[in-house]
Amino acid sequence: MAWTTDDIGDLTGRRALITGVTGGLGRHTARELGRHGADLVVTARDTAKADETLSWLAKESPGTSVDVVELDLADLTASKRSAQGVVDAYDRIDLLINNAGIMIPPERRTVDGFELQIATNHLGHFAWTAVLWPLLVASSARLVQVSSMAHTTVGSLDLDSLTPEGSKRPYRRWRSYGESKLANLLFALELDRRATAAGVDVVSVAAHPGYAATNLTRTGVGVGGGGPIGFGMHQVTKVIGQSARAGAWPLLMAASDPTLTGGEYIGPKGFRQMRGRPHRVGMTSAARDPELARDVWSASERAVGLDFTV
Repeated sequence: MAWTTDDIGDLTGRRALITGVTGGLGRHTARELGRHGADLVVTARDTAKADETLSWLAKESPGTSVDVVELDLADLTASKRSAQGVVDAYDRIDLLINNAGIMIPPERRTVDGFELQIATNHLGHFAWTAVLWPLLVASSARLVQVSSMAHTTVGSLDLDSLTPEGSKRPYRRWRSYGESKLANLLFALELDRRATAAGVDVVSVAAHPGYAATNLTRTGVGVGGGGPIGFGMHQVTKVIGQSARAGAWPLLMAASDPTLTGGEYIGPKGFRQMRGRPHRVGMTSAARDPELARDVWSASERAVGLDFTV
C-alpha cells in the first residue's frame, strides 16, 4: 500500500519544531502535522513572512497551536541563541524537522566567514541541533534532516569547505549546494550511529522532496530573487516534478512512520525519485561512509565552536 497522509496517525500532545516554514515544503509539513494534532513551533528569518504563514496555517489547520521562533541559520551566534531560547521555553520537542535551506545563490560569505550554502544548510542546523540536544534526548525525539537528490552530484565533501579559509576556494554554486546536501545526510546517519552506540532513545532519519516546485526553485536560486534562471527552473519543475504539497510527503513519512528506526532515507518512489509517493530510497556511498561522517562531524564542531557529545 502506498503511503498517504492518512497514515500519519494522531499526534495530539506531541510538539513539532520545524525550521523554514515561510513557504514550500515547510508550510505543507506544518499544516499536515497540525491537522493531525501536533502543537507546532516554527522558525522564520523574515517576521513579515512568518505573519503571512501564521495566517495561512490558521485557515488550513484551524485550532492548531503555533509558536514562532526567529532563526537565522547563516549566523552561528544567532542560531545558538535561538536554540537556547527553545530549550528555555519548552519542556519537550518530540519532532525536529531541519528543513530550512537555500539553493545555488550568488557567492556570498556569512558573518562568520563561511560560504553561505554550507553555512545555512549544514553548519547552522548542526549548531542549532547541538544546543537543542539535551531537550531532544529528554523527549525521546525524532529528527529529520532534509537533504536533496543533489547530494549525488558530488563524490565527497571537501572538509576545507567547513572552514572560513577553505570556503574561499573558487565558488561553484552547484558543487557547494551538493556538498551541503551531502553534509545533511552524513549528519543524519552519524547522529543515528552515535545515538545507537550511546543507547540514546532518539531516532535520526533523512528525507528529500524529489523535484518539487517550491520557493527554492522559484526564488532560491539567488538571495532575494532567482531571476530568469530561477523562473525557468520553476517552470520545468512544474512539468516534470511535483507540487510542494507532494514534496512534503517524504518529510511527513520520515517524521511519523513508526517503522523507521534510524538511519533511513525517504524520498519519492517515481522515476529517478523526482515525484511520487514516499518510500525508503538509497543514497550514495559517500553519504554512507562512516569515516567521512566522523570527519565532517569533528570539522563541524570546530566550525561552530561547540562540543556536540551525543
